Amino acid sequence: MIIMALDHVRDYFHQTASIDSPTNLLTTTPLLFFTRWITHFCAPTFVFLAGISAYLSGQKKTTRDQSVFLLKRGLWLIFIEVAIVTLGWTFDPLYHVLILQVIWAIGISMVILGIMVWLPVNFILCCGLLIICFHNLLDQAEISRNGHVGILWDLIHHGNFQAIKYAPKHIFLLIYPFLPWTGIMLLGYGMGKIFTNNFSPKGRRKILFITGTVFFLGFFILRSYNHYGDPAHWDIQKTQLFSWLSFINLTKYPPSLNYIALTIGVAMIVLGLLDRVSGSSFAFIKVFGRVPFFFYILHIYLIHTLTVILFFMQGYTEKDMAPQRIPFYFRPDQFGFGLAGVYLIWLAVILILFPFCKWYDEYKTTHKKWWLSYI
Repeated sequence: MIIMALDHVRDYFHQTASIDSPTNLLTTTPLLFFTRWITHFCAPTFVFLAGISAYLSGQKKTTRDQSVFLLKRGLWLIFIEVAIVTLGWTFDPLYHVLILQVIWAIGISMVILGIMVWLPVNFILCCGLLIICFHNLLDQAEISRNGHVGILWDLIHHGNFQAIKYAPKHIFLLIYPFLPWTGIMLLGYGMGKIFTNNFSPKGRRKILFITGTVFFLGFFILRSYNHYGDPAHWDIQKTQLFSWLSFINLTKYPPSLNYIALTIGVAMIVLGLLDRVSGSSFAFIKVFGRVPFFFYILHIYLIHTLTVILFFMQGYTEKDMAPQRIPFYFRPDQFGFGLAGVYLIWLAVILILFPFCKWYDEYKTTHKKWWLSYI
């Protein structure tokens, strides 16, 4: 979660964030590229762990109760994305723009999972693997229609960074189409059994290492072949380093098979390694890991508030809040700092939020209220 915050700080505070992409190999630097690239591991791991959590929470429930809980929590997350997260990104109380991102994707995936929990776990696992492995076949349908696939298809697979009008002077941006993310959640749910107390730690680590290695090698082979697995092919660049950057510069919107194979493969291997770590290790980081949703909401509002403060401190006024800057109304093109400033602000955000997350973690531990499972 704290790595994800780095990318959001970069979005608001890096001096070229609004005019160029950090993964544009023609203009980027290795450090700027990796500042963006390392955060690619956050969303897939978050969704994968959400699937595991859904399985574990269902062990103490009947199938009906588990289904109802997932349906309600999924709808709740979609509401939070639209009402709370969107407001945090835009600071526009009239909601002229709605943004559907990772919380929406998790929410709709939970709704689908809530319907599927009546099916055998291994069947759900297979569905997740099939979606992950073959959803890029749908790219051909989009190519054949020159990208004109309709809103329903945008929601399912294509996504759409362009403004989609849903009411007069109101639009929405579809950043996370749900199908591939649902595949990741189903994969996590299907592997949830190995994280139960009845499964031996040694066996769990073995499965994580083997499965993670298979995913990673699958990525390397498919990417080397440079045909199926990612719509953006890699090319030889001006230096060997930049050629490697091209090789790992994968498609996130929507997440390609190669993107998922690399990020989930590494995540599984890391989970296997962390399985040996004692409970007292990395205590600072674990505070954020125990309250990820709480941290996610707070960090967006904090980063955006700091942006507004800097906006007015630098002499900008409401006239500089051009509507085309959706959702970054408070960041003109000539704004922000270099990477050193971005990293300093990121560290400040983490330190500011730590006591709040620690308090909430302790509150959740000592209070068994039903609504805590929704935050």
